[in-house]
Amino acid sequence: MPNIKVFSGSSHTDLANKIAERLGIPLGKVVTKKFSNQETCVEIGESVRGEDVYIVQSGCGDINDNLMELLIMINACKIASSHRVTAVIPLFPYARQDKKDKVNFTIKLIFLDYLFN
Repeated sequence: MPNIKVFSGSSHTDLANKIAERLGIPLGKVVTKKFSNQETCVEIGESVRGEDVYIVQSGCGDINDNLMELLIMINACKIASSHRVTAVIPLFPYARQDKKDKVNFTIKLIFLDYLFN
């Protein structure tokens, strides 16, 4: 596999392990911790320069914490000059909201799309 790294957020480590195993590559090293004020800290433990990075993180469990962790991981990989970052999200958060604005778009989904791009 050319230049592929798979990392796991804290929500779905089993799935990320199975994906990496299926691809025949080791799961990327990442350390996630919480500060005493509950802020999330993520450290990518290897170089991602020029790599295609896949981050596996689900929207289940502590949805807001998992979402913030994913955004921090994406940002860290982009800052570290990865070629491309793809979020693998088996359960997309806020997709079941039925609050809509006047043009029938789900407001939270538009905001999440903005954050991911």
